[in-house]
Amino acid sequence: MDKISVIGGAGFIGTAFCRQLARAGQEFEVIDLVPSRQFSSRSRIADIRDPDALSAALSGQVVVHLAAAHRDDLRDPAEYFRTNVDGTRNICQLAGQRGIGQIVFTSSVAVYGAAAPGTDETGPVAPDTPYGQSKAAAEGVLRDWQEQTGGSLTLLRPAVVFGEGNRGNVHRLLAQIAANEFVMVGDGANAKSMAYVGNVAAFLFATLGQRPDLAVYNYADGPDMTMAMLVEHARQRLSGRSGTGPRISYALGMTLGRLADRLARATGRGHPVNAARIEKFCAETTFARAAELPGFAAPFTLHEGLERLLAAEFLQDDPVMSLLAAE
Repeated sequence: MDKISVIGGAGFIGTAFCRQLARAGQEFEVIDLVPSRQFSSRSRIADIRDPDALSAALSGQVVVHLAAAHRDDLRDPAEYFRTNVDGTRNICQLAGQRGIGQIVFTSSVAVYGAAAPGTDETGPVAPDTPYGQSKAAAEGVLRDWQEQTGGSLTLLRPAVVFGEGNRGNVHRLLAQIAANEFVMVGDGANAKSMAYVGNVAAFLFATLGQRPDLAVYNYADGPDMTMAMLVEHARQRLSGRSGTGPRISYALGMTLGRLADRLARATGRGHPVNAARIEKFCAETTFARAAELPGFAAPFTLHEGLERLLAAEFLQDDPVMSLLAAE
């Protein structure tokens, strides 16, 4: 297989993917703003917003594009577009100049916006956040590249990705439960699609063996868990207690969230609890996959992925779970 340039390879998903490449003996390089901690000898420093730096760093014949501005607390929403859209355009221009024939891109289910539960790849693209809008626009730039060059393009839209070493929403939820600080809002009957990073990395690796003109895949590990199921399992594993613990109604949660919003506006200081986050926590966000990747089987179940995260981050003294989390 040709040498692979993993752009954004020093990040959470990128590191897991590079481990997959290394295990397979695949030649690759990591292009990112900072060196990869695990693959420093393969690292090339470049900002995708800088076409000259990108050109100097990239030497592969296949591009896996993972780089993105994705934090939900960016003060300047335009940064999503400078990185996710303009940066992607620079990658496509360089790919056209170099004759690179295959690009795999990690997009997001955020391109669907407030989608109906169970939305698959045929669902309407209607992003309702700057991040989702920038990812949809980046997909458009890549589609233009594919049409103009006849190259192979795979667009992967994962749901919320969790796993060892990440400090995203799933980890924050588990940390609150571990510290006995979590309060359930609502009845927890809403389901959430999630994706374990080890499976996302394996899926990305499997796409390299396919060279479609254009393929679009959602990715989530099923069956989906409700918030109550996730919280109950985490509480039992972390504290030995059953149930979801303290709970307030959705109406009260939204009232408190709106009060926090008013306080934030009055003081000019953000608050970790706000109405938008309460609403998002209580929403049903599930996704389906209409298209299957030939020959792919996820190496871990959703439950196993969750156990690996719990073992690595919260249960280091549990020998069974520590072994499960080991590479």
